[in-house]
Amino acid sequence: MSFNAALVERFTQMAKLMELLGEDSFKSAAHARAARVLGDHPHDLEAVATSEKAKPALMEIEGVGAKIADKIIEFAKSGRIKELDELKEKAPAGLLAVMEIPGLGPKTAAVLWRQGGVESVADLKRIIADGSILGLPRMGAKSVEKIKDSIAILEEGAQRLHLGLAMPIAERIVEGMLKVAGVQRAAFAGSLRRGKETVGDLDVLVCTSNPAAAAKAFVEMPGVRQVLVHGETKCSVRLAIKPDMGRWGGEAPADSGSGGGGTIQVDLRVIDDSCWGAALMYFTGSKEHNVRMRERALKMGLTLNEYGLFPEDESTTEAPQKRGIKPVASVSEEDIYRVLNMIWVPPELREDRGEMAAFAVERSGAARPAHAKVAAKGKAAGASGEVASAASVIEHGLITLADIKAELHAHTTASDGVMSIVELARMAQRRGFHTIAVTDHSKSSPLAGGLSPERLRQHILDVRAAQRELDGIRVLAGSEVDILASGELDYDDDLLAELDVVVASPHASLSQDSAAATKRLLKAIEHPLVHILGHPTGRLINRRAGLSPDVPALVAAAKACNTAMEINTHWYRLDLRDTHARVVADAGALVAIDSDVHTPEDFDNLRFGVATARRGWISARACVNTWSAEELAAWLRKKR
Repeated sequence: MSFNAALVERFTQMAKLMELLGEDSFKSAAHARAARVLGDHPHDLEAVATSEKAKPALMEIEGVGAKIADKIIEFAKSGRIKELDELKEKAPAGLLAVMEIPGLGPKTAAVLWRQGGVESVADLKRIIADGSILGLPRMGAKSVEKIKDSIAILEEGAQRLHLGLAMPIAERIVEGMLKVAGVQRAAFAGSLRRGKETVGDLDVLVCTSNPAAAAKAFVEMPGVRQVLVHGETKCSVRLAIKPDMGRWGGEAPADSGSGGGGTIQVDLRVIDDSCWGAALMYFTGSKEHNVRMRERALKMGLTLNEYGLFPEDESTTEAPQKRGIKPVASVSEEDIYRVLNMIWVPPELREDRGEMAAFAVERSGAARPAHAKVAAKGKAAGASGEVASAASVIEHGLITLADIKAELHAHTTASDGVMSIVELARMAQRRGFHTIAVTDHSKSSPLAGGLSPERLRQHILDVRAAQRELDGIRVLAGSEVDILASGELDYDDDLLAELDVVVASPHASLSQDSAAATKRLLKAIEHPLVHILGHPTGRLINRRAGLSPDVPALVAAAKACNTAMEINTHWYRLDLRDTHARVVADAGALVAIDSDVHTPEDFDNLRFGVATARRGWISARACVNTWSAEELAAWLRKKR
């Protein structure tokens, strides 16, 4: 476990234990926020926490105050946090597991513990079995049944589901709901709409003239394993997951949310057409973004909820929509943002990571974001960090799937792909691409059919021959070259120089410490013949942590060397991850968004990489795959 991940685990435990024990709610919230911020941070903070100026450096991180910084430093030095140990002494250890049960938070756990004697999941199951739980406050038969269902879900192994598995399920549900009589519109919301790499559940909204029919169709759709709620405005079900894991199928744990089966909760909300935009915004989230939006509304004398944006008044007892107050905006998200003097914020950016300031309209009334002035001044203005990434998005546009015109990381039957060179090129051409790079594995990947130097030289000739057969698409001879543990590349420079494109990737020794990993990857980035650093950490989501290098250091080197950092689009990788992509955007470095094609279906993963790039504020211009064939070729030639 990385240093940052260990901190996230401990601060999350502290927040839960503080709430369980009834301690200061602000203190609990501060630790929960610290966990979120540290989990998103691109730096491995261990080196920072052990440096001479550790405390002021840590306090520069938004959400890390003096006391939180002290605990980070304490953990870096001793491997423990004294306050966490003290909190654990005040409550039974098994209660942390109880609080992991879906829908059962610290407050309920406190009641179960203090009044029901529950100190573990086993205790909870016991008082459910003997019926004594029904004597506790707010523990009616329906509540107890939900807890039983949640325990079953937890024991089944449910966990957050990969984006690439969740998206097709949600799209299938939306498509099915649109076929129901009376349904005028349907959409998915939640973290899936924001493009997060994993989701805990699915949120589907529908607008219909026949709520009963919509609800019936939803709870009876194929794959429903359990109906949790069945009402006319809200339904919840557990839906079976039967995914295809592709080339990682053998690595997925059986019957788990990571891909081997299991179930996922899906919630349906029936929304009135008059408040569709407000509901879509509310259920899309994130929680943090919604809080910022409500704060902005209050400063303008307005109040915002899932029914609309309303004039603020003196009443505190009943919601405005229940009192017949007419909203000033509710039909569309764009209307709500406009009234709040903002340009519509793409869902992927709604994480409270600077989007509120970046998309605010200048007070002068000019219909452009406040940071647009940075873009207008051009690169000479020296924009950096959050302002630079906002300016780039405004000037060039947040990247879209339609912007991608080239694939620079693909495998053929020469190594572990299933298509020939010509088949691969024609598939790329049908996708509308002007360039495809053939980058089969290098010799240190024998299980993937890695090519010896002699085979690679013949492969280059085969690529050239294939190009002569094809019109309308450029076929590049390349290689995905292993970065060895030392940072050396898998082929000699003379052979690398014969290639049109070199993607250097780590495949082995993925448990190196941060310093060694950083040194290793820097050496590859700085190699004069390397164009792209492929899937830089080597992680597999929910399966393998991979390397934890100093990402800002890598990005700074990549910018200096004109090397692109890859976002590998397979939903099991998404590497770079979104927070790393944001470092690229803030630095003004280049990114490559590649599908690492092995099968025809891998091209379909491109949208997941684009979603990750959008979450990282990557503009179309910053991605080499969006460039014209001539500009891309010129960039590649600069390293030859």
